[in-house]
Amino acid sequence: MGYSKRLSRDIERWIGQGLIDHAAGAAMLRDAEANDRRSFSFGFVLMMMAALLLGAAVLLVVASNWEAIPRLTRVVLLFALIFAGYIGGALLKLRGHDAFAEGAWLIAAAAFGGGIALIGQMYHLSGDEEAAILTWCAGTGLAAILLRSGPLTIAAAGIAASWLFTEGFDIWGRSLVPLSYPLVAAALWAVSLWTRSVAARHLLVLSLIAYAAMLAIDGDVTLVASCLAALSLVVLVASIFAGPAVESAVQLDGRLPLHALLGFLTGAAMLQLEHTEDPAMIVAAALVVFAVIAGTVFLLGRDSRGLRWLAYLGFAFELCFLYVATIGTMLGTAGLLLAVGLVLAVAAFLIIRIERRMKMEPA
Repeated sequence: MGYSKRLSRDIERWIGQGLIDHAAGAAMLRDAEANDRRSFSFGFVLMMMAALLLGAAVLLVVASNWEAIPRLTRVVLLFALIFAGYIGGALLKLRGHDAFAEGAWLIAAAAFGGGIALIGQMYHLSGDEEAAILTWCAGTGLAAILLRSGPLTIAAAGIAASWLFTEGFDIWGRSLVPLSYPLVAAALWAVSLWTRSVAARHLLVLSLIAYAAMLAIDGDVTLVASCLAALSLVVLVASIFAGPAVESAVQLDGRLPLHALLGFLTGAAMLQLEHTEDPAMIVAAALVVFAVIAGTVFLLGRDSRGLRWLAYLGFAFELCFLYVATIGTMLGTAGLLLAVGLVLAVAAFLIIRIERRMKMEPA
């Protein structure tokens, strides 16, 4: 549910309680709807998609080597595109064409990355792909700071995430999870606060969860997964009991609990998968997961449908995993089916009650 729709429901309640009059409520709703329209524009999204496609075209042209064009001409063309993109985008921004300006800056950022690749091609630099991507990320991040551009910040975060995955998944034959990634993420987080890019912060949080999972696979699964689950649980508890202060610090539009629950479920799942031979440990961990899910839905689920759905999916996954992991070991098939059936019935009853309670309007 969008903010304006939630506000409309609250305004109706406030008017009914006599806290505000109809005129004030209508004015508040008009202002909220106007800001919603300014914050999301279908045309802006289409412009960003077009810019990304054009940027990809630039990178593909560079990758094709375009041997028929002299080296100096290639370099001049790319630098001209970078200059035209950034300067032209600034001029468009000054004239109020924000979508075109951001699109031009994205194309310029893609051209900058293409320029790095082209120089490596032309001079056969044996080079370090990691350094090239980090240079591209740093250049895009610097442009985001100077231009205070949210889309450029997202692009920088995306480039950093691509560096993480290409390094961690043996794209270049090294298969080493970059230990410095949290520092890069922290720097980009600071940039996102300056450029007011909430989307970039969401991307960075998700990439950090993926980083922890990759680190666990590459090293000590039990240690890293336990730390991920524990840290996520601490953040989740902090979101419950110190929500405004935590949100003021991270500025994630109230979605930090969603990320924290995802991190906790990821860590718990990896921990259980690592110890499938220990049914007692699996059951104990499952009980903790069920308790965390129930507490999260009860305390925070009213304000976030996404959080509720993630909790329900985590609950379903945990039940399926528990069934597969314990069948034929601790419990017999019939007994396990009976136990799961009872748990599902109780869970369904609780979920129905919780959903009904969430839908009830306060008296």
